[in-house]
Amino acid sequence: MPTDRGALRTLAHPLRSRLLAELRVHGEATATELAAALQTHTGATSYHLRRLAEVGLVEDTGSGTGRRRIWRATGAEASPDQPAGLGVAMDLGAAGEALDEDDAQAADWLALDYLTHFGDRAQVWLRERDRWDPAWQQVCGLEDHTVQVTTEQATAMRAELLEVLERYRRVGAGNPQAKRVVVYTCALPVDRRA
Repeated sequence: MPTDRGALRTLAHPLRSRLLAELRVHGEATATELAAALQTHTGATSYHLRRLAEVGLVEDTGSGTGRRRIWRATGAEASPDQPAGLGVAMDLGAAGEALDEDDAQAADWLALDYLTHFGDRAQVWLRERDRWDPAWQQVCGLEDHTVQVTTEQATAMRAELLEVLERYRRVGAGNPQAKRVVVYTCALPVDRRA
């Protein structure tokens, strides 16, 4: 996933963020297919796909014919269901780059968009969970766990969780009983700041 500021600012747009998320989750698609999935028009999807391509977040596969271009997300294998902009914002933060005011606003917008995405996904699960097999109902859903750690321990815990998630990323591939499951992590301080 590119970590330049152009990508961060480009993603701070609701349709672009959703276009990239759609390509990451569902794979290659045309602008027309994406417009139908996101309930917008092809002109808008085409324009915003080109903007995403300019910063290296999507690319034309070259397999389309004529004006029918087929698009794919670049780096989609890293985290196929993470909302689009969050990876770019996290990469910039992990690189220790100081964000200027515009970058900080873009990162904040992406974080809020991520929360909206999570809330939408959780609401869909709550509405539809009764239609799922009871075994899936038992292992999916919302939960929280409180831990007491230092920043170093929190860093180690996060690294271990990422290792576990990476280990399970494709473990069910090829199994018809396997379903894709998104696992959200969000460590938030509970204690008031001193």
